Amino acid sequence: MDSTLTKKVLAVGAHPDDIEFVMSGTLFLLKDRGYEVHYLNVANGSCGSARLGARAIARIRRKEAMAAARSMGAIYHESLSNDIEVFYEKRLLAKIGAIVRQVAPDIILTHGPADYMEDHANACRLTVTAAFCRGMRNFPVDPAVPPTQQPVAVYHAQPYGNRDGLGRLVLPDLFVNVEIVLERKKEMLALHRSQKDWLDESQRVDSYLEAMEDLGREVGRLSRKYRMAEGWTRHNPLGFCQPGHDPLVAALKKDGRLVLPRHAGRRL
Repeated sequence: MDSTLTKKVLAVGAHPDDIEFVMSGTLFLLKDRGYEVHYLNVANGSCGSARLGARAIARIRRKEAMAAARSMGAIYHESLSNDIEVFYEKRLLAKIGAIVRQVAPDIILTHGPADYMEDHANACRLTVTAAFCRGMRNFPVDPAVPPTQQPVAVYHAQPYGNRDGLGRLVLPDLFVNVEIVLERKKEMLALHRSQKDWLDESQRVDSYLEAMEDLGREVGRLSRKYRMAEGWTRHNPLGFCQPGHDPLVAALKKDGRLVLPRHAGRRL
């Protein structure tokens, strides 16, 4: 297949397992519809253990993330920083910018600008800017990659817990029904075995698989239609694509069971 004709989606999470928690159901559906999936965790998971050192846990989490990407048939991109070092700064922006240009995605999925932790919010800001600068020949990226001009639509995932840093409920603009891919989503998340004990200890999450399902059920209730859903908010298209360009909806709308704009029918 001509790579220039292949539709591509780039998922950018802050840490290994973030994509699995709030984005993977939508990625499975896009994969099933012919999209080439790219998988990037900005940070390497170096703080994800109460017992192991940073290098040891980062090595383990890299293997888990690579296995998770393989389970989806996604193309894995190496992490770029340590945990709690995801800052909005030029060096990291240049590296993410290079990946955005290499992939030239039609869709980017990433965190929302309001999240419960700074790594997530900064990963969002870096990704949005990298996408905005994709065609700017005078903005240097690392490694050097020629600029790209394709339209790209950026969508923000629900924050973990469906609430912002002040505890306020975040309502998405778009609901994607992920019930039909729930088992695949659970299997992908379960590959991050190192995180079971860490989440139990650090965030009092008794079971990370159950926590993922609880989040999806709450988004499903917010949709007033689906039992299990992922929520998305589309970024302002100015500088990215035309206002009517909405490839996520276009990919899934042929099956009315899969996607529901919040403005359809009764508003929340």
